[in-house]
Amino acid sequence: MSRIFDPNNAFMYGVVAVIILFVISMSVRFIAMAWKRAKKLGISSAVLRKTAVSAAIFTIAPAVSILLGVIALSKSLGFPLPWLRLSVIGALTYEAPAAASAASAIGYDLSRLILDPEVFASIAWVMTLGIIPGMILVPVFGKKIENGLIRLRARDARWGQLFMTALFLGMISAFLGMVFATVTEGLTGWIPFFVMTAAAGLMCLCAVFVKVLKWKWMEDYALPISMLGGMALSLPITNLVNTLL
Repeated sequence: MSRIFDPNNAFMYGVVAVIILFVISMSVRFIAMAWKRAKKLGISSAVLRKTAVSAAIFTIAPAVSILLGVIALSKSLGFPLPWLRLSVIGALTYEAPAAASAASAIGYDLSRLILDPEVFASIAWVMTLGIIPGMILVPVFGKKIENGLIRLRARDARWGQLFMTALFLGMISAFLGMVFATVTEGLTGWIPFFVMTAAAGLMCLCAVFVKVLKWKWMEDYALPISMLGGMALSLPITNLVNTLL
């Protein structure tokens, strides 16, 4: 019989709390250094305070979506691991698919997961190792790629824009594979597509507000609104599909 592992034990909370406190202390230090540097450059305290308040306000909506991601993953993985991942380096668009793929590879369904130490460690390692290449590749190749894009745009702005659009569509295609992976399972397999369509509709609605009504502030909130709206609408969509069945 598999050993039952408690991912919410005090040791896990302690380890995660120490790491997050360290990251917060680094953030505070960089804020202090930036503030001091800005004062040396002659920027007034009023401008600095206004900038800090504006930045804090515009982090609220993304923070809410991160919190919902932690809550969603905590059902299967406990609270400490998602708290650590989404507070430090991870993103919901990566963490949830990585955890689901790891669970599926070892024969489990993430939504009905009963953890033992081996299963938990496997999922945690996949989530961790999968994001490390980005930490290495960006510092090593990021500047070279950026310079290449700048040269491409300088030679031909149209092709530079097309290249960036192609890169973006390539990234989106990876997620579309997950959306359509279950469509052969019947109507329930289409639920991810229905949720995606609802979230896309919310994004289009936000675009209307920005373009037509000139609500420029919504540009920073469009993505969180579509994400949160998609999460909220997934419940009635699932219930409706189950009712039709």
